[in-house]
Amino acid sequence: MDKAMNVEPIGYARGQDGNHYLEIEPRFRPGLLGLEEFGWVQILWWASLAGEFPSGALRYPSPYRGGPAELGLFASRSPIRPNPLCLSAAALLGVDAVSGILRFSWFDLEPGTPILDLKPYHPSADRVESPGMPAWCASWPRSVEASADFDWSAVFNF
Repeated sequence: MDKAMNVEPIGYARGQDGNHYLEIEPRFRPGLLGLEEFGWVQILWWASLAGEFPSGALRYPSPYRGGPAELGLFASRSPIRPNPLCLSAAALLGVDAVSGILRFSWFDLEPGTPILDLKPYHPSADRVESPGMPAWCASWPRSVEASADFDWSAVFNF
């Protein structure tokens, strides 16, 4: 591909003391119209704090207990990737389109993380009833909501 790709943040993750919100840049705020009617939002973000992708690092020891000894990069959710592009689904609590503030109950973004895009979560396009999971992670929660009470420390090797 000869064409350069340019990515421009539309806003940034903010938060402190358990508050999780996005601050959208003024010129993109008109695009928030109608988003307040959705319960969940998909946040496309750039893992700006991730380490640099080491050339050729396409396989590494699995971070999951009970998983295979080695995993390929694309079978993991590590933020250290050739292009540190990430996607998170988050429960939307409110939208203030004037100030560009979107409040969430929780998300896995660090303050200052660049936001590249927002999409409303649509079950008809985004939910998969039978996703097909490897046996080693079949006991993991079946939804984001159930993940909140799950002991994730028992899953990872670090």
